[in-house]
Amino acid sequence: MVSMRILSTFAVISAFLFLDCEVESCQTTISDSNRRDCSPWSGTNQASCEARGCIWCPHETSGIPWCFFNDHVCPSLIADGEKVDCHPESGASRESCNNRGCIWCETSTPNTPYCFSDPTVSQGGANCPSDISDHERIDCHPDSGSTEDSCIKRGCHWCTSSIQDVPWCFAPKTTGYTLVGDVTQTAKGYTATLDRKPTSSWYGHDIARIQMDVEFQTNSRLRIKIFDPSVARFEVPLNISSTSAALDPLYSVEFSNSPAFNIKVKRASNGATLFDTSLGGLVFSEQFLQFATKLNSHNVYGFGEHEHHSLKHDMNWKSWGMYARDQPVTHGANLYGVHPFYMNVETSNLAHGVLVLNSNAQDVTLSPLPSLKYRTIGGILDIYMFLGPSPENVVQQYTQAIGRPVMPPYWALGFHLSRYGYNDIQTLKDTVNRMRAFNIPHDVQHGDIDMMDRRLDFTYDPVNFTGLPQYVRDLKNEGTRWISIQDPCISIGEPAGTYRPFDLGQSMDVWVKESDGVTNAEGRVWPDANVYFPDYSSTSCQSWWKQMSIEFHSTIEYDGMWIDMNEPASFVTGSVKGCYYNQWNNPLYKPRVYGDVLADKTLCGDYLQSFGSHYNTHNLFGWSQSPVTQEAVQEVTGKRSIVLSRSTFPGSGSTSVHWLGDNHSLWSNLHYSIIGSLEFNLFGIPFVGPDICGFGGHTTEEMCQRWMQLGAFYPFSRNHNGLGWREQDPGILGAEVARVSRESLEIRYTILPYMYTLFHHAHIDGSTVMRPLFHEFVTDTATHAIDRQFLLGPAFLVSAVLNEGKTSVSAYIPDARWYDWYTGAEVSNSLRKSWTTLPAPLDFIPLHVRGGYILPTQQPANSTMFSRLNNLGLIVALDDNEEASGDLFWDEGDTKDSFENGEFDTVEYTAVPGILTGITSNLGYAGLFGMEYETVRVMGLAHYLDITDVRVNNQQHNLFTFTSSTGVLDIVNLTLPAHEDFSITWTAL
Repeated sequence: MVSMRILSTFAVISAFLFLDCEVESCQTTISDSNRRDCSPWSGTNQASCEARGCIWCPHETSGIPWCFFNDHVCPSLIADGEKVDCHPESGASRESCNNRGCIWCETSTPNTPYCFSDPTVSQGGANCPSDISDHERIDCHPDSGSTEDSCIKRGCHWCTSSIQDVPWCFAPKTTGYTLVGDVTQTAKGYTATLDRKPTSSWYGHDIARIQMDVEFQTNSRLRIKIFDPSVARFEVPLNISSTSAALDPLYSVEFSNSPAFNIKVKRASNGATLFDTSLGGLVFSEQFLQFATKLNSHNVYGFGEHEHHSLKHDMNWKSWGMYARDQPVTHGANLYGVHPFYMNVETSNLAHGVLVLNSNAQDVTLSPLPSLKYRTIGGILDIYMFLGPSPENVVQQYTQAIGRPVMPPYWALGFHLSRYGYNDIQTLKDTVNRMRAFNIPHDVQHGDIDMMDRRLDFTYDPVNFTGLPQYVRDLKNEGTRWISIQDPCISIGEPAGTYRPFDLGQSMDVWVKESDGVTNAEGRVWPDANVYFPDYSSTSCQSWWKQMSIEFHSTIEYDGMWIDMNEPASFVTGSVKGCYYNQWNNPLYKPRVYGDVLADKTLCGDYLQSFGSHYNTHNLFGWSQSPVTQEAVQEVTGKRSIVLSRSTFPGSGSTSVHWLGDNHSLWSNLHYSIIGSLEFNLFGIPFVGPDICGFGGHTTEEMCQRWMQLGAFYPFSRNHNGLGWREQDPGILGAEVARVSRESLEIRYTILPYMYTLFHHAHIDGSTVMRPLFHEFVTDTATHAIDRQFLLGPAFLVSAVLNEGKTSVSAYIPDARWYDWYTGAEVSNSLRKSWTTLPAPLDFIPLHVRGGYILPTQQPANSTMFSRLNNLGLIVALDDNEEASGDLFWDEGDTKDSFENGEFDTVEYTAVPGILTGITSNLGYAGLFGMEYETVRVMGLAHYLDITDVRVNNQQHNLFTFTSSTGVLDIVNLTLPAHEDFSITWTAL
C-alpha cells in the first residue's frame, strides 16, 4: 500500500507539474526568491492562503511558493502626511534605516519618506538595540534554520552574541498587542480587548483581536485567560472556577500599554513582582502562541515530565519540550506526561506557582535574566497563579484547583515487586519464594505483559502461566496483593467471536477515528496484529473499558491496575498508513520535542477523539483513561485501589499514581530518581517512585543494595526491571543484599502509620509526602538547591548513598534539632545550617528525625496484612522548647471514601516539657479498639542527668530506660488502649 505521506507528497509535486500555460497574474512587491512559504501543505488554495493572512500569487516556476508571508508589512500607523524623514540624505535603504532605529515603509504617496521615525514600533533589522540586553532576548526564530535574512523578514533583530545559546534573532520589545479602549472591571476582575500590532507574521494566521480576562478567583489564586473571543478554540476540560471575586487577595495586578500591552502581578504584602510580560513577545496565532515573563528569582522548580539532573532548574537558556512520548528515560527528552507547572521561590523566600493549562505540544525556555518563554501550538493561554506564600501552600493551592491526590490503600504503601520477563509461572514462584525465604516484606506483586496471551489485553498465557488465577488467590491469602497490567490498545487480528475486548469494542464503536471521522485509527504495539486505539474520552469507550476490566477480574482477581503505553504509544509513525501532510500533522512550528514529526511513536494529529482532535488532546490520553479505570477497579473489588498510570497531566493525581518510567541501572539514576519523585509531589501526584535497581541494564549487587536502601523510602516502593536483563529481586543477589533490603524495608514498615497519615493529609489538604528540604526550611537559601537528600513529610530526613564505592554521605543539617533514627542521639547543635560527613557503611543508610514532631509507628511484618495487627508505638522528638506534636489517621486501610464517610479514627499527639498526651477523635472506624501503644521513645533529654519517674495515666510505670549519654527515654511494655486518650509524664533530674 502506498502510504498517505507518499501520496500527499505526490499531490504537491503534481500541483506544480499540472500547470496550465496561463497563470493568473498578481501584484506583489516581494521578489520570487524572497517568498517565505506560508502554507507548504497539499490542498492549499487562495481562500485558505488568505485566511492565514498570507499572499496568494501563482507562479509558473516549480518550487516557488504560491502562498507566502507578507514580509513588507508596515508596523507603523503614522499617516503618510505626518511622517518625518529619518534619512534625508541619499542612499537610504531598509538596512540603513533600521540601523538608525527607524521604520522603512515604501509608499506610492508622493513626497513621503520611506524611512521615518516611530518610537512606538520596531521593524527589527541587522542591529543590536540598546534597550534589549542579551538575557532579555525573546527568540524570534525558535524553529531551526535561522539566518539573518529569515530573521529580518519576520520583523526581528539580528545581532550576534558571544554568550552561548543566546538567540541571535530576537523580537523587538514592541512585538505583541495594544490595548483597545480601557481595561474594564468585571465581577471577578478585569477584561481587556487587544489588537495585534502590525508586523510580519512568524507562522501565519495571526489572530487580529484577542481578549484577556483576569479573574481574582480566590485570595491565593489568580487566573489570566488570553483567548480569541470570536472563534471557540480548544480548552482543557478541567474546570477551575470560582463564583465570585476574592475579597482579600494576596496579589495585585497592573497593566501597561508600552512598549506593547503587558501585565504585571505583584505580591500584595511586599510589592514584589512575580509575573511581568513587559519583555514583549506576545504572539497569538492559530498554531503558535507565546508569552514571555520575567521571573522574581532563579529558584525555579517543576515542568515535566523529564529527567532533570537538578531539582532547581538550569536557567542558562535551557529549553524543555512537553509532549507525552513513549521514550526510555533520557536527559533532554520529553517523557510520558506533561506538566506545564512551575514554582518560583522568590528573593524574599516566599513562593508562588504558575500553571499554563494547555494540552497541545509545547515548550519552555529558561534564561538567566531570569525569565521564561512559553510556546504552544494550539488552544489558548490559560494561566493560573498560586500565591503560597510557603512552598507547601503553593502545592496545596495547586491541588485544590486541579484535584486533590487520590488516597492510596494502606497495602499500596508496602513493598512492590515486578519484572517484565518472568516468562513462566515457575520463575515467578521462585522469585516469590526467595522473598519468603529471606522474610523480605512483599505486599504487592505485579504482572507484566509477558503474562498475557500473545500480549493481548485482558488475557493471561495459559501455557507459560498455567494456574496463574489460582496462584494469584494463593498470594492474596499470604498477604500479597496483585496488580495487573493493561495496555490501552486492542488487537484487531483475532478471529471474529474469539476475542471479546475487540468484538465488544467494535459493536460499541469505541475507537479513535482518522480525520474522516469514520475510519478507525490503526497502529502497531505489542500484539502480533495491528491494533485500534480506544477513545477514552467517549462515554461508549468508558463503558466498554469498565466492562472489560470487570469481566477480567473474574479470571485474575487483581487488586489494582497498571495502565502502560498510554501516551498513547505506537510502534509506527502516526498509523500503519502514515499521516497526511497537513498543518495538523506538520505545523510550521514543532516544539522542541523528540522525533522528526509530532506523530513519531504515536497517532496523527488530525485524528479525532470525542473531546477534540488528537492535535489538541494527545497529552490528555492517559489523563482520560485513568478515571474510568479507577472506577472499574473500585467497583469490581469494592475497595479503594490504585491505578498506576505512565502518562499523566495536571489533575491525574486525583485518580491515579505514577512511576518514573523506563530508567536505567546506572548510579546516576539514584540521584535523578529523587528529583523526579520530588517533582511529581509538586505536580500533585505524591504516590510516585522509580523502578528500584533500574529497568534497563544489568544492575550490580552494590548498586541494587544501595538502591533498595533508598527505595525503601520512596512514596511508591517497587523493584522492577526489563526483559533480558539480569534478575534483580532482593533475594537473587545474595544473602547480604537480601538482609539489607529486609532491614531497610522493616524501617519503612515501622513508619507506615506516619506515612499513611501523610497521604491522608495529601488527600485532604493537598500537601506533599516526599518533599525537598526547602519546603520546610525555605528561609535557609542553602536548601534551595539540595536534591540528594529529601524529607518524608516535615520530620523524616533521608540521606542515602548515591555513588559507587562510597561509605559516607555529605549531608546538610537544616536549622532544627535532629536525632539519629537508630540510636536517638542528637546531632550536634554546632552542625546546624552546615554540611557534615555522615558515616554510611554498605549496610547502612543515614536517617534522622526532626525535633518538634511525633511519629506514630508500628511493629513491622512481611506484609501490611500482618503488620496492621501489631501494636503501635510513638517516636517523640523534642524541639528546642522540649515540645513536639503529631497525629495519626487510621481507617480500615482500603475502604472507599473512608474520610468522606467518617469511617476513620484520628489521634492528636502533643508533648510539652515532661508530658506526652494523646487525644482521640472521630472514632468512626473503631479500628483502634483492641490495639495498644506498646512503646514510646522520647528523644532530646540529654541535658538531664536522669529520669527518675514515669507515670502513665497517673499510674507509676517502672518499665523504662534512660540513656543519659544520648538523652533517650525508652518506655516499654505499655498496654495503653489505642482508642483512648492518654497521658505520660516523666520526672527529670
